[in-house]
Order: sequence, then structure tokens, then C-alpha cells
Amino acid sequence: MALQQDDIDELDDELLDEETEVPKEHEHWRFVADKGQSPIRIDKFLMDHMGDTSRNRIQKAAEAGCIRVDGRPVKSNYRVKPLETVTLVLDHPKRDWEIVPEDIPLSIVYEDEHLMVINKPAGMVVHPGCGNYNGTLVNALAWHMKDNPDFDPNDPTVGLVHRIDKDTSGLLVIAKTAEAKTHLCHQFFVKSTRRQYDALVWGNFAEDEGRIEGNIGRNPKDRLQMAVFPPESEVGKPAVTHYRVTERFGHVTLVECQLETGRTHQIRVHMKHIGHTLFNDERYGGNEILRGETTASYRAFIHNCFALCPRQALHARTLGFQHPATHEEMFFSTPMPQDMQALIEKWRKIR
Repeated sequence: MALQQDDIDELDDELLDEETEVPKEHEHWRFVADKGQSPIRIDKFLMDHMGDTSRNRIQKAAEAGCIRVDGRPVKSNYRVKPLETVTLVLDHPKRDWEIVPEDIPLSIVYEDEHLMVINKPAGMVVHPGCGNYNGTLVNALAWHMKDNPDFDPNDPTVGLVHRIDKDTSGLLVIAKTAEAKTHLCHQFFVKSTRRQYDALVWGNFAEDEGRIEGNIGRNPKDRLQMAVFPPESEVGKPAVTHYRVTERFGHVTLVECQLETGRTHQIRVHMKHIGHTLFNDERYGGNEILRGETTASYRAFIHNCFALCPRQALHARTLGFQHPATHEEMFFSTPMPQDMQALIEKWRKIR
């Protein structure tokens, strides 16, 4: 079940580092073949010119679409011709580093020889990049898997299948093998996975459930934010979020969000778009008092709420997919972490 390049492009948002504004691809190596270059397999060409690498790693990079000739992805058996430009691109900036195993505790919900399901705490960055080069989930995975000779944390064909924001808590699936990652990525691409989030948002809803559709792309006025554009426009990528009211508190509402697509900041930007910014979402203005009274006691109450849950109130509660080897339907759920539970209990007391 090999993914085509269009599939890989569609999955960019699942694997995009959601806490950074840098491009998704970074050139690590470039070489122009000599005018007199005889046709030679690109894996042999790269081994001859790159030095400290192996044919196996080069072939895996080619399978992941990371090796380009004149800008086009090629397979490892491609024959390099005179004056062609060969590049290696990866999903992180070029630095003299590799992912180093770090002994960081992991909350493992499920694990077998093919995959892991992790309950990520809020505050943990998923992947190194943009100033966060250690202490990430990937560093923790490298430690956990350090005795597995088949798992290379620097190999793009294994590891993360999707990501969630640094300050979002909840479930992630990790692939231990290339075959598992290909199968799981395909499920995300065809939208057969099941993902539900708990979100506390500002404002009350007139309806009990709804659907938000709108392309998501970079906000031209603020590169750290995403923005919603008309579905018929050619700006951004199509995105659909379904929501259902779980509990009403008057000035804020607890909703369950189900993703049909997986764009960067999708729930956060879709909710802001319809006037229901996530509670305490600093990047999108949810850390201001957007609904309610003007009294000093209410302001003090809200600031106490912000202190109880000092991040956007968003939790990836459920994750469902088909096991890549057994084809069994698997479904996982994890309760809201203590900070969100305390926040909701505080609202319940004044309802």
C-alpha cells in the first residue's frame, strides 16, 4: 500500500510541526553532477559524495520522497545524469545534530511490536525544531526504543504518524516499522481514523451541534497564526470540523470536536472563525475575557481559571484506527488531564 506523492502532500498537515513557522522542508545537501558524469544509481552516487552514511539509510530516504533530482522525488534506483542537481530534503532545519535519546517518562496507553499509542501531556513539544532541540516526545521515544535495533529515531519512515500542538494534551500513535507507518498514514489520508477532542470555548451556542468548513492557511497578517479562507478559494487547504455541545456554562461551553481533516491548528482556528475561541488560547486571543461580566469578582474568577489551566483548553480524547498488521479495529480513550478537569469543575460551581 505505497503512498503516492499526492498522498504525502496531503499528509503534510498531520506531520507539520504546529509550533513553528519555518517551511516544512529543509535542504540538507546539494550536489551538481559533473559534465562527464556516467549514469550511476543515485544511492551509489550519494554514498560516494556524502561520506558518512549507508545505502540502507539512503534508500529509506528515497522511499520517503526526501531525495530529489532537479526538484523531483526519485527512487533509489534512479540513474544520475550529467549536470543534474541532486538534493536531500528533510522535515527539520539543517543542524549538526541527530535525535538523542533522553530518559523522559512516557505515558504509554498501548504498545506492541508494530506501534505505540502515547498520551502526551500538555507542554511537551512533539518533535525537535525551532529552538526545541531536546526534551521532546521524539527524544523520549528514542530512549524508550534504544534497545530496538530496527528503530532509528532519525529515520523518516518510522516514528510519528501525526502530531498535536505543544500545549494540547492527548493521544498520538507512533509507528515502529516502515510498514506500520505506511499503513497508518494511508488511514489518515483517506480519513478512516477516528479522532475526537474535548475543548472548552468562549461563548454559548445557539445550536447543539454543527459543522465548520473552511480552508486553512497561514494568516498573511501574522505568520504564527493560521486563518480560515472560503472553501471555494485556492488559498489554504480544505478543512472540516464537526462539533457537539457537551455542557453549557453560559459564558463558556464544553464541546466535543471531531476532525474530518487534520490541518495545522484546525480546531483552534475553526472555533475562532465562528466566534468561539478556545479558552486561554494565547495565540488566538482566548487568554482575554471574551464573554461575561465587567465586575472585579468575575475578572478575578477568570484569571483564577487561567491559572488552573495555563494553556489552551484542548485535549485529544479518543483515537481509533485499524491495526496495520492484524487489521483489528482499535479504539483508545483517555480522560481529560487534571488541569482541564479542575477548570471545568470551577465553572460548574458557578453555573
